[in-house]
Amino acid sequence: MRLAVLKERRPGEARVAATPDTVKKLTALGLTVVVESGAGAGSSIPDSEFAAAGAEIAPDAAAALSGAGIVFKVQAPLGPGEGDVDEMALIPRGALLVGTLGAYGNEDRTRAYAERGIDACAMELLPRITRAQSMDVLSSQANLAGYRAVLEGATAYGRGFPMMMTAAGTVPPAAVFVLGAGVAGLQAIATARRLGAKVSATDVRPAAKEEIKSLGAAFIGVESEETAAAQTSGGYAKEMSEDFKRRQAELMAETVKKQDIIVCTALTLGRAAPKILSAEHVASMKPGAVIVDIAADAGGNCALTVPGEKVVTENDVTILGWRNWPSRIAVASSALYARNLLTFLTAFWDKDGKKPNLKPEDEIVQGVALTRGGAVVHPAFAPKPAAAA
Repeated sequence: MRLAVLKERRPGEARVAATPDTVKKLTALGLTVVVESGAGAGSSIPDSEFAAAGAEIAPDAAAALSGAGIVFKVQAPLGPGEGDVDEMALIPRGALLVGTLGAYGNEDRTRAYAERGIDACAMELLPRITRAQSMDVLSSQANLAGYRAVLEGATAYGRGFPMMMTAAGTVPPAAVFVLGAGVAGLQAIATARRLGAKVSATDVRPAAKEEIKSLGAAFIGVESEETAAAQTSGGYAKEMSEDFKRRQAELMAETVKKQDIIVCTALTLGRAAPKILSAEHVASMKPGAVIVDIAADAGGNCALTVPGEKVVTENDVTILGWRNWPSRIAVASSALYARNLLTFLTAFWDKDGKKPNLKPEDEIVQGVALTRGGAVVHPAFAPKPAAAA
């Protein structure tokens, strides 16, 4: 069976869905791995390294996808009118497509997979269970995004991070405030602490307080009966009530004005990012302060974030709203992402038949499978039965 790894064509995407290390393991399963030429360029992996690992190098997407039974992607394949190459049209009927497919908000694309007979698995929908941790693309990529966000915030900040005592005087540590203590937020806290900053953080989930404190940061937040139930069974933060948001905003008003750097990481699955920092909050911040908004792809946690752009406000606050933060550290994020996909495929590999066997009754398969056999099968996107007359 042929497994195709395509070059990513969506703007700003530098990652790749396989590495020479995973190619070796995929070929050991009995697969023929075909990598489109230039697929690893953004992650510093030349074609020669893929070839040395045992992959065939295809000159273009059409050649890579010809006869492919499995397709590995970072982002969803391009469809009609989305670019110079209609990747979706080139994927053979019956092929298994695995990637972060952006299922929410792209229901037409999901229906197109079904119509074209593509069995699509959206890895961002992976259930948060112990057995799936090594396949969890959201966690692996968020971890690196949190790390990168602090480094970019430190670069944009015109002062030092740690306290420095010199003959010329003492430089105080930077005050860093992290919004959201999921995987990205916790890594941001840890990274800022390593750099010597004075760190505080907030999150609505009840377990977050102890996690924040365990990393040496101060917890800032409104505690109420609502926060006790602020986490879904899958480990994601729930959308909070307007009253909670108001009280949290009041607390933020006193907190943000003291900060040098704020890292925004608060996301809710399948929804726009909650607006936590208002324009008034930003106006109260110190000149030279920096806001790094990892949630920019979902609209941002800051009201003044412009997704994809750097903004400098009238009071000299810099807001970094770059899209696709994992792609800004593409070498490391590609390595982790590729291992996630390898682990997923290996877990459902039929050694005798040398092909994937995604059992529909498996909890992981139920979580990620969008389409199968020409139909939309995921309960969140499947057509609803018509109401009885």
